[in-house]
Amino acid sequence: MPRQLSDSWLECDSRFIPAHYQPAGLIDLALARGVNIHRLLQGTGLFHEDILTGHQRIAPQQFLRLIGNVQQQMPADDTSFLLGQQWLPGHYGAASHALSHAANLQEALERLVRLQTLLWPLLRLRLRLDEQHVWLDWGDSFGAGSQRVFLIEAGMAAVTGMSQWLSGQRLPWVFHLSHARPRYSEQYWVHLGEQLRFASPLNQMCLPRDYLHRPWPGASATAGQVAEQQGVAMLAQLPAPQSLLNSLHDYLRERLRQPLRLEAVAEDFHMSPATLKRKLYKHGTGFQEQLDQARASMAMELYQSRGYSSDQVADYLNFTDRANFRRSLRRWTGLLPSELRDWLTGEA
Repeated sequence: MPRQLSDSWLECDSRFIPAHYQPAGLIDLALARGVNIHRLLQGTGLFHEDILTGHQRIAPQQFLRLIGNVQQQMPADDTSFLLGQQWLPGHYGAASHALSHAANLQEALERLVRLQTLLWPLLRLRLRLDEQHVWLDWGDSFGAGSQRVFLIEAGMAAVTGMSQWLSGQRLPWVFHLSHARPRYSEQYWVHLGEQLRFASPLNQMCLPRDYLHRPWPGASATAGQVAEQQGVAMLAQLPAPQSLLNSLHDYLRERLRQPLRLEAVAEDFHMSPATLKRKLYKHGTGFQEQLDQARASMAMELYQSRGYSSDQVADYLNFTDRANFRRSLRRWTGLLPSELRDWLTGEA
């Protein structure tokens, strides 16, 4: 049953991110490497003194500009990975305590997804379990643009580091990355491991399901549950429950078996088609791109977790013309059905 839509959403100019949380970690890392604070904050609308008060809230577009400045002023290949390693569980109040006291990987990942607007505000996280694997899918919540790869690297390093620290061992994650292999791929080996697949259809992390319920040392069930409740209360105090792009992604995924047109979707989102187009443009995207991303996400789930054939995937997504489905799949994932089958079996 489709979920009830909210009447408000977080957008790229919504000021809801505490500047002394994740942005401060990025600033401190840059300052430790000798970056000038004025150049670091140029164009962000931020002042270091305001951040130190602990009351400043910034918008995603300001955070993304800050990341862009760091990339420009500190072009080291390991910056995103080092940043990610310190971001989780982090120092973000109750949300971080909830992660620190998770009893096992499943509980940690479920809390990370539930509290993601507090713990990892710029990216969308989706947890998927099947009979053999746990999948963590990554998406764009606010229009990351040229900062997308940096955020994916930091995000995957964050989850890898968190799971290693809390479990006491390095877990055998497999990493699927949608961008091409970069020149600094050795940084991936150092910080993530050797199980890497570049130019993948989606950004994903995958792990054998056996690791989900292994108990983690140092967990406190009571402290973790109370902290999670406090984190949920913090979410309720935000201007809106989630981002417009995340809401749209969920909406589209839930309705992929029916025709989806901009006009009807805009009506369900309580706005005119022109307003929805304008808001998507503000986030650097469009309706067709968002629809393609939702279809790609569902198609990969059907292939990976349900073992569907290409004909079954096409039927599920309401494609009657197989040639059209092949062209569409290549547009979504970069691969034709035959190539995707090879990729899924590890032959590509």
